[in-house]
Amino acid sequence: MTTEKRAIQKTLVALAIATTLSACGDNDNDFSHIDTPSNETPSTPTTPITTPVTAFDDDASLDTEIRWTTYGVPHIKADNLESMAYGVGYAFAKDNLCVLADQIVKYNSQRAKYFGPDANQGSGDAEHLINDFGFLTMGIRALAEENLPRLSANSRAMFQGYTAGYNRYLNETPLEDQDQACAGQPWVTEIDSVDLLTYSLGVALLPGAANFLGPMFLAAPEGENYAPTVVSSDSGVSSALAITPNISLPEKNPQEMGSNGWGLGSDKTTNGKGMVLGNPHFPHTGNLRFWQFHTQIPGHLNVTGSSLMGLPGAVNIGFNENVAWTHTFSTAEHFVVYQLSLDEGDASGLTHNVDGNKRTIYEKPLQIEVAVAPGQTITLSKTAYYTNYGPMIEVPGSFDWTSTNAFAIKDANLPNFDVVDHWLAMNMATSMDEFKQAFKDYDGVIFNNTMAASADGEVFYIDDSTVPNLTDTAINELTSNPVLIQTKASAGFTVLPGFLSAFDFNSPVPYENAPKYEGSDSVQNSNDSFWLTNLSSPITGVSPLYGEVDNQQSLRSRMGQKFIESEAGSDGTFTPQEVEALLLSNRSYLAEEVLPSLLQLCSEQGSAPVVVDGNNVSVEDACSALSTWDGTMNTESVGAHVFREFAFQFAQNPQWVTPFSLENPVSTPSGLIQNDATLNQFARAVQVINEAGVAVDAKLGDVQFVERSLPDGSATGEKIPWGGAHNIEGGFNVFNIVAGNNGTLLPRHTYAPLNSNTIMSAEAQGYHINYGSSWMLVINFTDEGPQGRGILTYSQSRVFGSDHFLDQTLLYSQQPSLRDMYFTEEDIAANTINELILSSD
Repeated sequence: MTTEKRAIQKTLVALAIATTLSACGDNDNDFSHIDTPSNETPSTPTTPITTPVTAFDDDASLDTEIRWTTYGVPHIKADNLESMAYGVGYAFAKDNLCVLADQIVKYNSQRAKYFGPDANQGSGDAEHLINDFGFLTMGIRALAEENLPRLSANSRAMFQGYTAGYNRYLNETPLEDQDQACAGQPWVTEIDSVDLLTYSLGVALLPGAANFLGPMFLAAPEGENYAPTVVSSDSGVSSALAITPNISLPEKNPQEMGSNGWGLGSDKTTNGKGMVLGNPHFPHTGNLRFWQFHTQIPGHLNVTGSSLMGLPGAVNIGFNENVAWTHTFSTAEHFVVYQLSLDEGDASGLTHNVDGNKRTIYEKPLQIEVAVAPGQTITLSKTAYYTNYGPMIEVPGSFDWTSTNAFAIKDANLPNFDVVDHWLAMNMATSMDEFKQAFKDYDGVIFNNTMAASADGEVFYIDDSTVPNLTDTAINELTSNPVLIQTKASAGFTVLPGFLSAFDFNSPVPYENAPKYEGSDSVQNSNDSFWLTNLSSPITGVSPLYGEVDNQQSLRSRMGQKFIESEAGSDGTFTPQEVEALLLSNRSYLAEEVLPSLLQLCSEQGSAPVVVDGNNVSVEDACSALSTWDGTMNTESVGAHVFREFAFQFAQNPQWVTPFSLENPVSTPSGLIQNDATLNQFARAVQVINEAGVAVDAKLGDVQFVERSLPDGSATGEKIPWGGAHNIEGGFNVFNIVAGNNGTLLPRHTYAPLNSNTIMSAEAQGYHINYGSSWMLVINFTDEGPQGRGILTYSQSRVFGSDHFLDQTLLYSQQPSLRDMYFTEEDIAANTINELILSSD
């Protein structure tokens, strides 16, 4: 898409939103039939599960045993949660110190203090100011300080132990042995439980309010200046900084988080026990890296798997002796934007009406420290604005704060204090019933679907991500009112009127009303909504905030459903070997659907050029290369990239013979129309490949690669061949490039793609992979206990030069396969490569 077309499209979206919101604000759409509700009695919180595990150490010394097995996986044993987390924090810091240090600065609103006001120094983009004032506006640090003492003993013990272990590694490890991307930097400091809880509260906002930091920064009443001002300075600066932030409508999923997950029950497995496939697709660099570990508290806890950084000792995706589970990124919405009706009698614009009563828009002064030169800082002050719903936001041309209307955001995850308790309860579950109980007691699975299977062959699915529990009134209007429907379609998220409390929510959707399925057959999700979790029993009748139903499925979802429904063994059941083979098969759903027709079309074209935008394009050589393609995205596959580039063009205007049918939701649309449009798409794909300077008959491993960065962010120059598909061609084991923000300020190199319709880069001579399948695993329960195979594709450590910086990456590159996971004492002892008795005494 050209820059001009993008600008026109953006303008049309803004106009559409402005028009619909204006209609809503002027009350042209009549809400008079909605009764003003009486004050509802808040629901009584469920009493958390009590467990016999010891939370805090009781002998004044944190003691833990750490044994590292092959590929750098730590196995951590202790006799209480605090000591266990102490070992986890130490082992994690050894591999990922810089990432967590960076995130502590981010969520503590200190980026400008250490890095200046702009992400691009001197540009006026104000990105660091936006970050710092944004998280101050949401008050996550203040919430952590106030609520830490109120957390469960288990959570407090794990925060306390983890930070002690992290600090132990930081303080006793020579700088030359630390990650050189941050070693010795002034922002790498000791952390405490408040820091880590602040980080946890910030991560919970990733799918919601954290994407509105810019709109919070701009929010100010009509006639008021949003810009911060200088309070004090030791650098001679006496006026406001020159800033020109570029604020637009936020993206719902800016880091493109995705995943595949299966739970197979006794009806679907050869041995009649449970099996789980986990395949999260996450960035390979930045703040969303997984890290593998194993924790043991004899008699209470024995769990292994992988977690996103900073979770103090609990496993996100993994298994214990009784249950295995995985997650995928949910399509659900976690926040609502409310349009306020301002009170005409208040010229300041700081009063709005709810149920005919006046509500104040509160002001709160905020201050941050900002570096303006080496050793020189200034203090900036800014006013943030709040309502009964939450922080005010403003996006010029779309969500403007005028004399009559304004907007606020309410996030169901602000705050969320259940994260540690929820995953710990999952980790300690001794049965599927106990696993389900974790979801009844807590709301800490902030943005995930969950698929699980138990040793006795039960399966369970739930989207218990934190979703606003809207009233029946709000749901009815949201699904039937044309203004609200159009507004959501234009904005990409739900906008509701704020002048009636009937549209407000007080809590997340409870367990009873969340989409879920349980049985002994199968559950799956590949980021399409909950709807077709089990093809035989579609889920309906839940809040529309969870996502679509009756909708066309992605090619990746269709591939996953195809695997489950028709790719089992000859007996109709799965062995773990069969599941692993499907996961790593690198097949393309689109190719299996249209490749023969495409080859026939381009073969018939022969040597005659195809005219594209007045240019003659020969497709003969590309067609010849594609005819030799084996249909997979493996490193030895010749011509695979030709089909991928066709898929990128095809996706813009699919030429299907049979359209989507609700009667056949995972097998339609289907068939390729052999017409001029399809031929033109193939020719455009050839143009992209030619422009990038890539041979059409190259092997995928010569075109698709992983290349790491040196500690200073420059390229190593070592391009590691990489097998794997992409969403665009309907892959299951998928990879991608992410050229933009990875959530941290740690230096790294990327290669820009040729244009917005491809991920191929001319500079890279192909695809520079830094996103996709990350923590891949298949867990199978047997009579001898759980047996797991997995791989962390980008390896355990981000420390350049570490033994575990590239080991799993090279293993995957050489021959995509999983590796054995060590769970029993016998296996751990036989594969230990290093061990440490860690004591705080």
